[in-house]
Amino acid sequence: MRDVRVRFAPSPTGALHIGGVRTALYNYLLARQHNGTMILRVEDTDQNRFVPGAEEYIQKSLEWVGIKIDEGVGVGGPHAPYRQSERTAIYMQYAKQLIDAGHAYYAFDTEQELEAMRERLKLAGVPTPQYNSITRTQMRNSLTLSEDEVKKLLEDKVPHVIRLKVPRKEEIRLNDLIRGWVMVHSSQIDDKVLMKSDGLPTYHLANVVDDYLMKISHVIRGEEWLPSAPLHVLLYKFLGWENEMPQFAHLPLLLKPDGNGKLSKRDADQLGFPIFPLTWKDPATGDVAVGYKEAGYLPEALINFLAFLGWNPGTTQELFSMDELIKTFSIERIGKAGTKFDILKAQWFNQQYLRAKSDEELASYLLDALKNEGIACTQDKALKIAAVMRERVTFPKDFWEQGKFFFHAPKAFDENVVSKKWNDDAVKVLTAYKDAVAALPDFDATIAKTTLEQVTANLGIGTGKILQALRVSITGAGGGPDLMMIMEIIGKDEVVNRIEYALQTIKVKVA
Repeated sequence: MRDVRVRFAPSPTGALHIGGVRTALYNYLLARQHNGTMILRVEDTDQNRFVPGAEEYIQKSLEWVGIKIDEGVGVGGPHAPYRQSERTAIYMQYAKQLIDAGHAYYAFDTEQELEAMRERLKLAGVPTPQYNSITRTQMRNSLTLSEDEVKKLLEDKVPHVIRLKVPRKEEIRLNDLIRGWVMVHSSQIDDKVLMKSDGLPTYHLANVVDDYLMKISHVIRGEEWLPSAPLHVLLYKFLGWENEMPQFAHLPLLLKPDGNGKLSKRDADQLGFPIFPLTWKDPATGDVAVGYKEAGYLPEALINFLAFLGWNPGTTQELFSMDELIKTFSIERIGKAGTKFDILKAQWFNQQYLRAKSDEELASYLLDALKNEGIACTQDKALKIAAVMRERVTFPKDFWEQGKFFFHAPKAFDENVVSKKWNDDAVKVLTAYKDAVAALPDFDATIAKTTLEQVTANLGIGTGKILQALRVSITGAGGGPDLMMIMEIIGKDEVVNRIEYALQTIKVKVA
């Protein structure tokens, strides 16, 4: 087997879509599994769509999720430069090689002439007008002009492009590692532009040349590039590189959560979840899109989630570290069908990875938030809060967002609980319980529970009937972590004060 060399080759046209992160991940897993090389190449030949800061954003995103680059932009390597805009002389060399071999040609058509051609074909009933093996014979190019005319046009620097000369009748075959054999007739392929009039290559030529020169063994990319694959096969053949052609694997689409169509930024915005790994500020509009990192997702959880968007291990195991993914991953277990982007599953993964962390790690999230809020908290108290809340949080920020009651007594109370559970029995028990707690020499969760059971037994009222009323007086809410532990953490005096305030406040509201 040849050395495994894969590349992730994004265009710096904006923030990195989460689907691009999945593509990078699958490339990375294959490379690491075979002790291969992961390359980052920037395909920036479309200068009209270049966005400042996008390249740096891509690098930071890959670093955050744990995808390490071995060679390429930001790292260097034996095949530098790794930005296509810095390799234009290389592409022109191979474009001319194709012309000399009769596999490409110069086209001098103006935009007006191209539009006129399209209109003629539309009037003739051609549904999709193309510049192809038939129409090229009626256009202004080096196949229809004399050698002297072509020479003069080139000397006069008349704007032109270089197009691939696609055979009229040829069956092009491609064995995709995910989809099996793909066969396309050359009549379905137009004469794609290889070099643009500005001297820059199109994706098709640059992609093939770079993959060959950088010795890429596998091209793992999105399904949207599958229609271009036969064209790339032709280029490998015409350049004499068939034996070095990489193996292709076209990944299934990421679909909207309902499975109806491809996932877009607009869909994610409407449904309220991120589409980018890191927060991105559009330099043109100033619009800010919050990323997965800033939304509270752990990189290891996001990676685990993305790995399962199209791939499965063939077992019931769902939680995989990066090392486990590397050992288990195989292209053969990637499906063909599009996969739904289930954000609830992403949240589930985040919960699992949070719960696997130590109390010390979880407490650090709370302490950081409290520092920003200017609230003092001991390490011991933070550890107890982390322990009691760990099974209830989805994101690190939840320790503060859902645990504010540990630091602030409630000023408002859940109306639903109040209307159903705040009655004479509740008032009797809470009044007696408050006085009993105030008289205790020691106080913890066990004592809090025992004291409550004694009070309710003495009054002949079931403990279960008043628990929600007690909870709402302590936290303001009808649900939450273990109530006895909450009372232990906030302490005896605070418990007494909160019950007293609730008895006075809610009684007024009920009256």
